Amino acid sequence: MENQFKVIVLGSAGGLSEDNLSAYLIAPKHSDYYVSLDAGTLFSGLRKARAAGNLDHIKVPADSEMNVEGWTLTQLVKAYLISNAHLDHITGLTINSTDDSAKKIVGLPETIDFIRDHIFNWKVWPNFADEGIGFHLKKYGFVRLAPEQEQPLEGTEMAVTPYPLSQSSNTQSTAFLMQSGGHYALFIGNPGADSGQRRANLDRLWERAAPLIRDRRLNGLFIEVSYPDGYPGDPLFGNLTPQTMVQELEHLARRVDPQDPHGALADCSVVITSIRPLLTRGPSAETQIREQLQSQNTLKARFIVPDQGDYLET
Repeated sequence: MENQFKVIVLGSAGGLSEDNLSAYLIAPKHSDYYVSLDAGTLFSGLRKARAAGNLDHIKVPADSEMNVEGWTLTQLVKAYLISNAHLDHITGLTINSTDDSAKKIVGLPETIDFIRDHIFNWKVWPNFADEGIGFHLKKYGFVRLAPEQEQPLEGTEMAVTPYPLSQSSNTQSTAFLMQSGGHYALFIGNPGADSGQRRANLDRLWERAAPLIRDRRLNGLFIEVSYPDGYPGDPLFGNLTPQTMVQELEHLARRVDPQDPHGALADCSVVITSIRPLLTRGPSAETQIREQLQSQNTLKARFIVPDQGDYLET
């Protein structure tokens, strides 16, 4: 399958990594107008990407005084799509707001309302939005998406369809189905396995994704695997391990091809997000997760575990 999207990984980890939290710039392959899928880390991720040579394709006009990180953040990132309002998904958005440019914050109404009421409220942070508590600085505009309805993303050649998820009994999350030119990429915020949540949110999402995979139009799937199998924490805050993630992908594969599910995802890249560092000795969480995914990969999926600053095409 020919690659249709490009991605700059601004934050690949989660949890303890204050400078490496969930954030992925995505654009059609031929465009440099991005949106950020989550915004846990922004400027630190752009610096990593520049150091790795992965912003070399971005040309800052000669008459601009900005560096490439500043130009990308303020001129090329057109919106932030926020899957949920936990701090590891919005910290970069919050602390970069003082130097950012005007753009949209996009999400389901519950997520947007939380950011309005509990972040941009002149107590946690000044109100950089155009609604909410106190004086409005009006740098950001809120866009509330309707579940399962596609909406164009202003300033880009993409559209998004949101699907509600339940990270836990107390937290809504979101899957964003990105579309450009009839091709798709699916970004899944902290999902919570259906079996653990006693819900069918992921199954509803798989129902939508399966025909796109059959038609070779789903180019990439981004899904979090926060902890290695055997992690002693209980609960896991709705996060997935390699085992529970593979189990969910098996449900998807059976929807794609009930007769041969083990080859159903062979043409779809599966990008692993939000790996949380461990406080214990021994192999890192990333090393353990890589090995566990490899040993459990009965689906012939192409698992990609990116580093912060990486450039991907999918």
